[in-house]
Amino acid sequence: MKKLPPFIAVPTTSGTGSETTIAAVITDDETHHKYAVMDLQLVPKYAVLDPEMTRGLPPKITAATGMDALTHAVEAYVCWTYNTKESLQCAEEATVAIFKYLERAYQNGDDMEARTEMLIASFKAGFAFTRAGVGNVHAIAHTLGGLYNTPHGLANAVILPIVLEDYGEAVYPRLSRLAELTGVCTSGTQEQKAKAFIKEIRAMNQRMDIPTGFDHIQEKDIPQMITWALKEANPFYPVPVVYDRDRCNKVIHRIIDEA
Repeated sequence: MKKLPPFIAVPTTSGTGSETTIAAVITDDETHHKYAVMDLQLVPKYAVLDPEMTRGLPPKITAATGMDALTHAVEAYVCWTYNTKESLQCAEEATVAIFKYLERAYQNGDDMEARTEMLIASFKAGFAFTRAGVGNVHAIAHTLGGLYNTPHGLANAVILPIVLEDYGEAVYPRLSRLAELTGVCTSGTQEQKAKAFIKEIRAMNQRMDIPTGFDHIQEKDIPQMITWALKEANPFYPVPVVYDRDRCNKVIHRIIDEA
């Protein structure tokens, strides 16, 4: 409710998109609960996208933050409402760029074209999810960050293909479009193209040494994880599939089983 001083954001990773979003995250050290906070005052007045600020980013963090940006773009794209023409376009452009440039930045941190394009992609993905929202991937990832300090981008990278597979036919039309735009799969049914797109996300993770699951999740924590995830996602996120406790439990156990 108060006017902020001039707010200029200079991102040092190509992932969060914080330089264009209404989102911030706070972790309660006592409860280990990671809260998403939304406020229009959090949108910076200016954003400076300088690839030199990301030149020294280690490959591991480059990969995780890049997949965070991809999660922003994809979750915004498959939301069932809130989409605008601009958010859909930004999500598409961000996804295409990340598929093209993330692994280049991962393999060669001095590739300034890749670093620049990843900063722009992260910005566009942030723009998209500020308007369209995120989903169950983020809701579950936040519980891992709070309870186990799992890096957010890494959590998103691991959870994204699992949740997209769980969504099934609800996201086939949108994912098939992304498969076409990225060149992953340009022929076949919507289901075939959507599954090819998810398969390529898994392949990208593998090539960048990102795990397929997490074995540090403790069974005793799962009820709390489900409570937090459902409270965050429902009704605030316009997810294509609304989870209940049983379905969320199934997805979390898949994350464990695929480790």
